[in-house]
Amino acid sequence: MRRISLMLAAAAIASAAGASALAQTKVRTQIVRPPGVPATTDKDANSDDAAVTGAIAARKAQAAPAQVTTPPEVITDLAQLPPAVARTRERILAAAQSGRLDALLRVMQSTETLPIFTLNDDKDPIAYWRRNYPDSAGVEILAILSEILETGFVRVDAGTPEEMYVWPYFARMPIKALTPTQKVELFKIVTGADYKDMLEAGAYNFFRLGIGQDGAWHFFLTGE
Repeated sequence: MRRISLMLAAAAIASAAGASALAQTKVRTQIVRPPGVPATTDKDANSDDAAVTGAIAARKAQAAPAQVTTPPEVITDLAQLPPAVARTRERILAAAQSGRLDALLRVMQSTETLPIFTLNDDKDPIAYWRRNYPDSAGVEILAILSEILETGFVRVDAGTPEEMYVWPYFARMPIKALTPTQKVELFKIVTGADYKDMLEAGAYNFFRLGIGQDGAWHFFLTGE
């Protein structure tokens, strides 16, 4: 009987030890990130390369519509543009209206770094546009760019190093708050089906262009 009692006591002690070990075991967790959402690190945010290429500004431009609470001032008077911004706009518009993709590429290459034209890994703007607009050999992008630069624009992050002028103004407007007149301007750029998709997404997600206050062309890209 004593031997049985000792065996039972030992079993009880072993059971308690096992329970304690289980209680102290840490469960490893993993962050599940939705497809298409890139991880952001402190290194990304502070990277000199990111600041130079305008990647951070481009990401902000993509995210901006969801953050809009008060519609910004829509500017239509080109005289309100700083001279450096006005010159860059004129050069881009002239290249777009020339009908030559290589003319636009030369404007892009005239800056210290190539403006962001996609958030993918593509390195060649002309190849990228031709692939996305094969029926026109990419030239359609020039028409889109011309239309965008003829719209009103907004000044964002005023008074900061990231101050920028963004076309079209829809990129920073709540899409559901557009007036009838503004919708007519929007439909010069997108189709009714595009507009329906934007309403579902809650924001304008077509092409937008950004020029810094110093005249640097930072990006020309669409939602991807």
